[in-house]
Amino acid sequence: MKHAEEAMITNDAVVMGLLMILLAFIFKTSSSKNSYWVKFYKVFPMLLLCYFLPSLLTTFGIVDPEKSQLYFVASRYLLPASLVLLTLSIDLKEVFKLGPKALIMFLTGTFGVIIGGPIAILIASAVSPDTIGGVGPEAVWRGMTTIAGSWIGGGANQAAMFEIFKPSDKLYSVMITVDVIVAEIWMAFLLIGVGKAKSIDRFFKADASSVIHLQEKMHEFSQRIAKIPSLTDLMVILGVGFGVTGICHFLADNIAPFIMKNAPFLERFSLTSGFFWLIVLATTIGIGMSFTKMRNLEGAGASKIGSVFIYVLVATIGMKMNILQIFDNPGLFVIGGIWMLIHVSLLIIVAKIIKSPYFFLAVGSKANIGGAASAPVVAAAFHPSLAPVGVLLAVLGYALGTYGAWLSGILMQVVAP
Repeated sequence: MKHAEEAMITNDAVVMGLLMILLAFIFKTSSSKNSYWVKFYKVFPMLLLCYFLPSLLTTFGIVDPEKSQLYFVASRYLLPASLVLLTLSIDLKEVFKLGPKALIMFLTGTFGVIIGGPIAILIASAVSPDTIGGVGPEAVWRGMTTIAGSWIGGGANQAAMFEIFKPSDKLYSVMITVDVIVAEIWMAFLLIGVGKAKSIDRFFKADASSVIHLQEKMHEFSQRIAKIPSLTDLMVILGVGFGVTGICHFLADNIAPFIMKNAPFLERFSLTSGFFWLIVLATTIGIGMSFTKMRNLEGAGASKIGSVFIYVLVATIGMKMNILQIFDNPGLFVIGGIWMLIHVSLLIIVAKIIKSPYFFLAVGSKANIGGAASAPVVAAAFHPSLAPVGVLLAVLGYALGTYGAWLSGILMQVVAP
């Protein structure tokens, strides 16, 4: 395996060019009428390739995601702008008509992560006690608490668990790799499922009419106001997207430190995280705009530009995955896999019981496991107008993340050998 310092390309402009060429290739071939490509994309969803191909650049040592700023730029600049552009045309009344099943599936996913860690430790300690050993800061359970933080909330919750349970830096870096790769493999399965959603809904005996109704209503609205965008329209759309992003950064840079100084106990809700506020503010302002004439920007392609930003983000997330790292610590990846299987099994059982559409299973899971960077991506894979459903649940994940992960950590400590 190539080491980080040996990456062939270190210039982000070149890396960005490579990612855009890959995205262009995927989009061009996925819309091709050629029978080979039609068959290929029936098996491998387009969005999955947008993750997987960039990961090969890292796996083969062509780029080093640790030295690249592209994910940071995409998550801090493009993600908030895309959330604004994807939410400004949302029909909030229709979103609420989706009912309680989305929330039930989200909370099932959270519960699955909380109990999955301790159960995975019990199974591993029975089969391979050495894998789960370690004392003090090297104790494997301490590192696993950081995965719990990431899988219920996100990066801020993960950092909080690192501070609370204090695993060693070496163990923490291994756990980040386990977190990313196991989560991305599950993401791949979720995306394959998007293309088979109708079959899965039949298996769950689910009534997906509320989701389909929202999709159709949003599609009908965008068709009704559709027009060929002028240069002015595109400038206004970008002005709104990045203008609001700028405002959100300004507010987040002031709100987060203010809370940290005056109400540090709110840190457990992620309320001292600038990124948390960035996501919440961008979504809130976008939804606020949906009640004004701004929502007519959808006619000139606001959600299409928002989707472009999301796909660039997807490519940079994919670039963070190095598949070969699985072979560095195979035992820990097996434990991570067992943990994820428990999360997934619970979701499938509950979805079957409450007859939940696959959409709620996929978005409820990613709102936990992927947070605000991935949940809207999965929701938008069903339809761009559904992205806000993912964001709203992901924000809830941030709020619950530290509590859920702390509880999971305490349980892991109890059952650890």
